[in-house]
Amino acid sequence: MKAAGIREFGASVELLGLPEPRTLRPDEVLIDVRAAGMGNWDEIARTGGWDLGVRPPMALGVEAAGFVAAVGDQVAELRVGDRVTAHSLPLREQGAWAERYIAVAPHVAAVPPDIPFDAAAALPVPALTADQTIGDALGVRPGETVLVNGAGGVTGGMLVQLAAHRGATVIATAGPDSADRLAALGAATVLDYHRPDWPQQVRALTQGGVDAAANAVPSGSARTMRAVRDRGRLATITSDPPAAERDITVRAVLVAPDGRRLGRLVQLLAQGALTVSVGERFPLEQGAMALARVGHGAPGSAVVLRPGPVTERPGGPAALPGEHGPQRYPASAATASVVSPARPGGYSGCGMAMTRRPAAAAERSPLAESSTAAHSGGGQPSAAVTAR
Repeated sequence: MKAAGIREFGASVELLGLPEPRTLRPDEVLIDVRAAGMGNWDEIARTGGWDLGVRPPMALGVEAAGFVAAVGDQVAELRVGDRVTAHSLPLREQGAWAERYIAVAPHVAAVPPDIPFDAAAALPVPALTADQTIGDALGVRPGETVLVNGAGGVTGGMLVQLAAHRGATVIATAGPDSADRLAALGAATVLDYHRPDWPQQVRALTQGGVDAAANAVPSGSARTMRAVRDRGRLATITSDPPAAERDITVRAVLVAPDGRRLGRLVQLLAQGALTVSVGERFPLEQGAMALARVGHGAPGSAVVLRPGPVTERPGGPAALPGEHGPQRYPASAATASVVSPARPGGYSGCGMAMTRRPAAAAERSPLAESSTAAHSGGGQPSAAVTAR
């Protein structure tokens, strides 16, 4: 089996020849991979900073989309030939940058035929991170004002979209190249994160601070807190929760696999309520080049790996356009009402712990909460990185 991975921690990504997948356990699904997602978390795994549950030589990657090739004896909701996507940890055998990928059935979601595999592969980690932040950690409600600090990346864009989808008024910070795109994704106001006074701008716009804030900027959560009102809420996806103050509830979010939630996010994508932009696509043979491009392509666009030509049915013809440029799925998006004169793009955290941890802990990382009265450290200490 062809795969893109490493022979030892810290080694360069290369094309590997690995054994074919073993016989499935009762709760497992074998995916014939047509596209695999990538993020800066994969670089952490490459260097040994994030324990995925297996050791080299190994395929990297934690998200993929394709066809169901086989199912375990206890899997009832999926059948051979179904189109699916998955983010499944800890790894049961090899990572997702391979021709075939074993996932746990409860971590797998069905994909409608109108969603290309590239988009389905790029969705799981950013969308799950954003949904667990907006829905669980912050509990965003209609009519609230929400700040997304570092909205320029794929995960940051998902945070904007899901907050707006819940009926919140969204203020985003990003860099100069991302203002119009973020407005189209639902941001009412976009502020330039280069300006040191942006927290003061937020407080002025909201007469005292936002109800809730999501931080996607490495080491940016303390600054983000300055834009939150007293007794508000802050969630960070960069493993850097600050000490709480002013009765602000603070949570650190580490993404957890969840097939049912992922299925709902796939449906939002199919309905046009959620969009994902896919930029550069690479074959497995160019895995090292692909990983080097994460965070350096078009703002807010994901990088994907393809084990072979993408087909929309087993044995079918290649059907996906846009090989060399960003492609948004769905193709159009609604336009927001207000964009600030400051024109922002930015960077985003990845919602992953960046320190080694036991494989058993990799499947689910609980939210950490703190308040003025009590503080719990939350996500493991980590080196900050940017997300795609």
